[in-house]
Amino acid sequence: MISGSAVNFPGQQPLLRLQDDQQPIRNEPKHPKALPAILDALDVLQDEYFAIWQGIWPTSIDWTSAVIGTYLSAALSTISTSFPSLTSPKDAENILNKYFSQLSASYFGQDAFALRQEAYDDMLWVVLGWLESIKFINTHSEAHYGEQAEKAAGWYGEQWTPAFAHRARLFWDIASQGWDTSLCKGGMIWSPYLTPYKNAITNELWIAASISMYLYFPGDEITSPFGLPSTADAKAHDPKYLAAAIEAYKWLSDSNMTDAKGLYVDGYHISGWSRENPKNGSKPNTKCDIRNDMTYTYNQGVLLSGQRGLYEATGARSYLEEGHKLVEDVIAATGWNLKHQSVFPEDDTTSRKLGKWHGLGRSGILEEACDAEAYCSQNSQTFKGIFFHHLTLFCALLPEHLVLPSQLFLTKDAGREPPGNPLEVKKWHDKACSRYEHWIKHNAKAALTTLDSDGKFGMWWGAPPHSESEPDAEVELPDGAVDYRNNGIPPQWKDMERYRRHAPEQSMDFKTNDRKIRIRDLNDRGRGRTVETQGGGIMVLRALWELVETR
Repeated sequence: MISGSAVNFPGQQPLLRLQDDQQPIRNEPKHPKALPAILDALDVLQDEYFAIWQGIWPTSIDWTSAVIGTYLSAALSTISTSFPSLTSPKDAENILNKYFSQLSASYFGQDAFALRQEAYDDMLWVVLGWLESIKFINTHSEAHYGEQAEKAAGWYGEQWTPAFAHRARLFWDIASQGWDTSLCKGGMIWSPYLTPYKNAITNELWIAASISMYLYFPGDEITSPFGLPSTADAKAHDPKYLAAAIEAYKWLSDSNMTDAKGLYVDGYHISGWSRENPKNGSKPNTKCDIRNDMTYTYNQGVLLSGQRGLYEATGARSYLEEGHKLVEDVIAATGWNLKHQSVFPEDDTTSRKLGKWHGLGRSGILEEACDAEAYCSQNSQTFKGIFFHHLTLFCALLPEHLVLPSQLFLTKDAGREPPGNPLEVKKWHDKACSRYEHWIKHNAKAALTTLDSDGKFGMWWGAPPHSESEPDAEVELPDGAVDYRNNGIPPQWKDMERYRRHAPEQSMDFKTNDRKIRIRDLNDRGRGRTVETQGGGIMVLRALWELVETR
């Protein structure tokens, strides 16, 4: 049983069945257990948004689809470790196999050929997604079929590992072309089709993907497609992946890409950049000197799993220390006081008045700058879920044994300390993560209040419920902030000589909504409830279950 809820699959009806004397999970933010709510939300995600005959989430775009697949793999890991909380082992296995078959279908539905022609960050989401799938396969097989491994073939899902590993390697190899030392002394560029932009997300993804390749990539013997380098070097725990992660982390740390609040801004352009050399013989500018101070939630999240992985690979505690500092800064930027485990006094109001904007939210709730006025694009609707997914990875219980390279010179070259006592670090890390529990609960409760009668999550978790007027929720953006993720790519960013098809920005037609019209649900404005907002709801609930309720 799950908190009194039985699980069955009669005729593809909703996943959870409640007893007659129970209230539905939907629209019940005070429900004491997150697992039933996760399963309910996952059922909505896959039944409402996934087309199994196509193997895709049709309303997503290429990169958000890769992220949703990552969420599905992460949710499968949660289901696998939660078998004792489900009705019976048979029901649990049935649930898990249902979603794993859909994940497998998405391998063929993913437009891998189109993604190879897109920006480097798009490619790296693919790498992280299939590595997350491999992690799930490994942990599930070991936990539930480990004793049978010597006598039988183990869990059938293991047959997918070579395909998933091959795609991860292929996209890591292609994305590696984005590492550029001719400008800014290093760093990944965002897109080869735009003027050079060294942004936070592409570099964080490169760090996270590279260290994940080092830790989880099992090797690859597939030689397709033609033109790929020899597979002789496609081995597990290849030091080149660790070296790439360490080099990129050092570059990002030295890039001056954080603001006064400790948050990562979006990135840098290079003033005066041109493909043509200066005619007067002077040297062209190669410095990152035009900073875009826009802040997004996902820029604070992806790095966390990279920091966690770098600790596991090197034993250097400072990676975790810097990760915790980032989490603390994010939480403060939502208006939450970690010391007192409550919202800041100026935000503690029982009236309909919204709390003060603190940089990434208000009243202790994580928020994008576009949430309150409902102009979020498909990109931004994905961001909060990404943050909570990577926070969950960061704060997962540390292993007792680390994956250390045979030679520790990489750690020394990166200016890090030698490995410490893993058990002592584990105890400290777990205690530090426990400080975030109340804030996670606060955000999960806020997300649950956005559920509609169909079980779909809204985008703005802090929205006043059933408002009859537009909220006074003006967000003051930093000077020099360019919100291109919602308002489109500025013309001056486009390298017109090489500019080709890029993922189109979403239409802003919804900005013409008449503000005099009364609105019952503020989350129906703009793009409304989408596959991306549903994924975000699942990830904050998963953080609640994994980091709070099962600890």
